[in-house]
Amino acid sequence: MSLSYESSGVRYDQLDAFKRACQQAARSTANELATHGYTEPATTRGESSYLIEAADHFLAHVEEGLGTKNLVADAVYAQTGRCYYAEIAIDTVATIVNDLVTCGARPISVAMHAAVGDSGWFTDSLRMQSLVDGWAEGCHRAGAVWGGGETPTLKGLIDPATIVLAGSAIGKITPKSQRITGDVHEGDAIIFLASTGVQTNGLSLCRLIADKLPQGYATPIGHGDGRTYGDALLAASAIYVDFVVKCQQAGVKLNYVAHVTGHGWRKLMRLEEPFVYEITTPREIPALFRFLMEAGPIDLREAYATFNMGVGFAAYVAPPAVEATLAAAMNAGHVAWVAGKVKKEGGRKAVTIPSLGLTYEADTLQVR
Repeated sequence: MSLSYESSGVRYDQLDAFKRACQQAARSTANELATHGYTEPATTRGESSYLIEAADHFLAHVEEGLGTKNLVADAVYAQTGRCYYAEIAIDTVATIVNDLVTCGARPISVAMHAAVGDSGWFTDSLRMQSLVDGWAEGCHRAGAVWGGGETPTLKGLIDPATIVLAGSAIGKITPKSQRITGDVHEGDAIIFLASTGVQTNGLSLCRLIADKLPQGYATPIGHGDGRTYGDALLAASAIYVDFVVKCQQAGVKLNYVAHVTGHGWRKLMRLEEPFVYEITTPREIPALFRFLMEAGPIDLREAYATFNMGVGFAAYVAPPAVEATLAAAMNAGHVAWVAGKVKKEGGRKAVTIPSLGLTYEADTLQVR
């Protein structure tokens, strides 16, 4: 029987209902901004980054969590002695700043939240220092200062052997014209930027699969990739801030961008306005995801609805801006390609991948 993300205990329908309830209640607090000289842009709710507006700039604010990827690092550390906590820290910073930059904001400050069940977690000097060094490295890659953090010991709430990693960031858009607004049009090109692997999404399902494998995380993934399952899962996430900055510096107008995390390729239709996002060049499925599909097993539709499948970020640009966008991605060190186009089909909203026979309609993504 094919596995699904729900089989790992993650139910997006329940999570998204809570998020929508939060958005509705949060809107009622927007009038509090006036005393600070700010207002709330009409379209910021439901996006990856929250914006507040002043006369000459926007401020952006994001809070994000790593999820359960560090449990993979714990298992590999126990089995092999290889410590991946530098990569885990970069992952956490990445999931924060990649959301922040979707509105065009450049990160200014990143804060760490590292909660443990027992303060003894920090006595493993290699693991502790790897986490510290990785967080600093992630901030360097994002061009942001590490501004502080919180390290609560929550006995009874958190397993003493684990740590819960999360954090927040603030950023700024100035001049205001550099805001990425969602100004998408029919015929816009969809440009994909490659991921480094699973990055920070779908790890609950990945861990469920590891439990089924006789060699666990030591299982070779094959398909021309010499890594073990654990090593492949723990590759540090890409940080895409540099791509957006390169586009801004080159005067490239990004009509919209999407951080491809939870909900897989369904995230391509996060924009509220109805469009059909037709992916004509999905590229070959990377080795890790082929392994996941076989080991699960996970069928094709579930895989693209859960994992990033080799795509970590997407940009929507007018056709004349395609070459400059690709050049900006290359200059920032990312693999990028033209993957499809935006279409208008009345009031329909969907992601379609014709070569794979996959279609995700609007009702499969309800984050607003």
